[in-house]
Amino acid sequence: IFGDHSDIYACRQTGFAMLSSTSVQEAMDLAGVAHLAAIKGRVPFMHFFDGFRTSHEIQKIEALSNEDMMPLVDWEAIKRYKENSLNPEHPFTRGTAQNPDVFFQAREACNSFYEAIPDIVNDYMQQVGQITGRTHKPFEYYGAADAENVIIAMGSVCDTIKEVIDYLTTKGEKLGLITVHLYRPFSAKYFLSELPKSVKRICVLDRTKECGATGEPLYLDVTEVIKNQCPCTEKPLIIGGRYGLSSKDTTPAQILAVYENLKSANPKNKFTVGIVDDVTNLSLPVGEEISMAKAGTFEAKFYGLGADGTVGANKNSIKIIGNNTNKYCQAYFAYDSKKSGGFTCSHLRFGDNPIQSPYLVTTPDFVACHVFSYLRQYEVLKGIKQGGTFLLNSMYDVNETINHLPAKIKKILAQK
Repeated sequence: IFGDHSDIYACRQTGFAMLSSTSVQEAMDLAGVAHLAAIKGRVPFMHFFDGFRTSHEIQKIEALSNEDMMPLVDWEAIKRYKENSLNPEHPFTRGTAQNPDVFFQAREACNSFYEAIPDIVNDYMQQVGQITGRTHKPFEYYGAADAENVIIAMGSVCDTIKEVIDYLTTKGEKLGLITVHLYRPFSAKYFLSELPKSVKRICVLDRTKECGATGEPLYLDVTEVIKNQCPCTEKPLIIGGRYGLSSKDTTPAQILAVYENLKSANPKNKFTVGIVDDVTNLSLPVGEEISMAKAGTFEAKFYGLGADGTVGANKNSIKIIGNNTNKYCQAYFAYDSKKSGGFTCSHLRFGDNPIQSPYLVTTPDFVACHVFSYLRQYEVLKGIKQGGTFLLNSMYDVNETINHLPAKIKKILAQK
C-alpha cells in the first residue's frame, strides 16, 4: 500500500513506453492518451501514477467517456493488429528461439518504432486536450519564463512544487518546474523545448534509491541530455536528490528546503529530504510547515483506530460534499499495514477553489481525536490553526477529562 518509483524504474528495460500522471484528474486524461498511442505506435504502454497517494485519493474530477475518445481511435491500426494475430487460415511461424546470429539485429530493428512515440504521444495529448480543455505535453514547464533555478520531477510531488512556486513568486522569486509525463522513451527534443534558456541550476528529484549508483535514474537521464544534446553554451549545474520513499509524505516545507539548497553557494548533491540522516548526513534541514491552502479552503484531520468507522464515515462525508455542493474536495487516508486496530488518520480538504495539495494536512482548521491515548502517543494538535477546533472523544466526564489532558495539549489549546 506504500508507493514510490522504485518499481517504475525497475521496468525501464522491458521496452514499455512509460507515461506518468501527477494527479487524479491527469490519471483520467492521460489514460486515454496511453491507449491511443499504444494502438497507433504499436508499442506497449505503462501508464503510472503514485501508489496510494494518487490511487487512493478521493478527488472531484471531470470524467471522460468512451464516446469522447471514439473519434480519436486509429481504426486502421486496430485492423492491422487483428490481422497480425494467429490465424489457422494464414499460418506462419512465431515465437521461435533467437540465437546470436539474429537477436542483436532484431532488437535494433525496433528503433524506428520508439523514435516515433514522442510525436504520437504529443499529438494525442493535444487532441485529448481539445476535448477536455486541459492540454498536456510530454514535458511541461511551470514557473517564470526567465527562471534560473528549476526542479525536474514526476508524479504527485509536482503539484506540491507548483504550490511552492506560486508562494515564492509572491515574494519576488523566479523559479521553475519541469514535470515529466513521457518518461520512456525519454525525448531530448521535447525536454529541451521546455527548459528555460535562462536556467543556471537544475535539481532532479527521484522517488527511489539505487544503492551504489552514481545517481538515480531520472537524474542520469537529465544529465545525459544536458551534457550531450543541449545547445546551450554554458551548461547549467545539475544536482540530484531523493524524497518520499515508501510514500513518505513530501510537504511544501521540504520543497522550500530543496529550492534553498539549489540557490545556495554550494548546493548539496545526492541529498535526501523529508528525513533526518544523522549517519551519512545527506539530509537537508527543513523549516516549519507553511499553509499553502487557497483562501476559503477548510482542512481537517481525524485520528482513529483501524475498523472503528472513522475512515468510512469520512469517505461518506467528503462524497456528500463533492456530490451535493459546488465545492471542490479532497480526501486522503493514512493507515499502516497493521489494519484493524492500527493507527488511522483521515485528511480532508474542501473549498471554493481547486485543491492540488497531494500531501497530508499539516495546518488543520479542525482536529478530531477518537482515541484518548493518542494524546500522549502522537502530536495530534501539531500545526492547528489559530482559532481552530478540537473535538475529543473521551471516556471521562468533564472534570476528569481536564485532569487527564497532557500539559502540552492544554498549552496548545490555550495558545490557539
